[in-house]
Amino acid sequence: MEQTQVFDEKAIQGMDLLFHHYWILRSEQPEWYQLIREREKVLRRYIGDKFGLRLIVHQHFIKLEKIPAEPERWMGIQEFQEPMDYAIFCCALSFLEGKAVDEQFLLSEICQEIQSDYPGDFPLDWTLFTHRKSLIRAVKVLMDFQLIRTIDGDISRFDHNEEQEVLYEATTYSRYFMRTYPDDFAAYTHWEELLKEDWKLNQEDERRKRVYRKLFFSPGIHRQDQQDPDFLYIRNFRNRLSEDIDKHSDYQLHVYKNTAFLSSAVSRQYHNLYPDTKASSDLLLQLSKEIHGQRERYTPAENGEIIFTKSEFEQAVDELREVYGQGWSKFFREKSTSGIAAELMISMKDWMMAEEDEETGLIKIKPLLGVIAGEYPADFEKGGESE
Repeated sequence: MEQTQVFDEKAIQGMDLLFHHYWILRSEQPEWYQLIREREKVLRRYIGDKFGLRLIVHQHFIKLEKIPAEPERWMGIQEFQEPMDYAIFCCALSFLEGKAVDEQFLLSEICQEIQSDYPGDFPLDWTLFTHRKSLIRAVKVLMDFQLIRTIDGDISRFDHNEEQEVLYEATTYSRYFMRTYPDDFAAYTHWEELLKEDWKLNQEDERRKRVYRKLFFSPGIHRQDQQDPDFLYIRNFRNRLSEDIDKHSDYQLHVYKNTAFLSSAVSRQYHNLYPDTKASSDLLLQLSKEIHGQRERYTPAENGEIIFTKSEFEQAVDELREVYGQGWSKFFREKSTSGIAAELMISMKDWMMAEEDEETGLIKIKPLLGVIAGEYPADFEKGGESE
């Protein structure tokens, strides 16, 4: 058998790179590009079989089109803050489709085109500071993805001066950012139709592909109820899944009564692992410890969720501060209880550890929070910031 047909350590590394990067640019990461090319056949076969995803190998880049089983709130472009950012970004992509590789254009030119194509209920007005800031965020992301390059000028000055001019150049990659669809994009009226279109191509072994996507793309999977088909699949084929994941990745499968997730003993610079180095992770570990230690008070539902009202959650934060607060970072020591609770909710939602019902205000703490708990060592002395 040819070396390229063996799913070896190089193939494992190649798959890890594909899953953690939007694309691998040959000009920027030539070693990564070459590694994946060498294992292209075996990677394409495995990813297609287990995930139902498309691997694109181009002379200038390699891209795995990562389509989630279900979209989550933490997915998307992290630098964007509001829907306007995405709309401006998409209008800019449309503008770039009409540009040749290395063709130059001015900021004022793309601003004019975006303004005329913008689909919002209210028109863009570059004299408004908020609109200019939104454009700056969109342009910076265009540069981060290497869809355009700056020839002369600085976009950051646009926030104080709408007359600021910058010269840009379109790159080879600008026309490959968006994935292609079977039908005209304008024919889709709702984002759910895009997901349904993908599953039309993946009807064979759809359940397995959904489970693999959830495990690899999300912090974890929660059991919705006793008949949750995805979770039942994991429970029924646990050993087979675990063996396959061990063989083809650096991850290990963990399955509990109400949650399943992958862990990694290998931490690479581009990984986003929990707990991370943010101070909020320390508080979440402590919160997990306190909830675990008071089972008579915090009784989980059948699916493992623990329900809090907003005031009950803030009370829990107050009690957490009483026990651990002296060791918290200055940022959290000086925050109000409601401010701390809001910060923790953001982190928990990002890690799929909590959901908040907008109508009732109830907070659902998910089983994933309880997987890891932490506290300060016994000899910890109150009165100083933790190391």
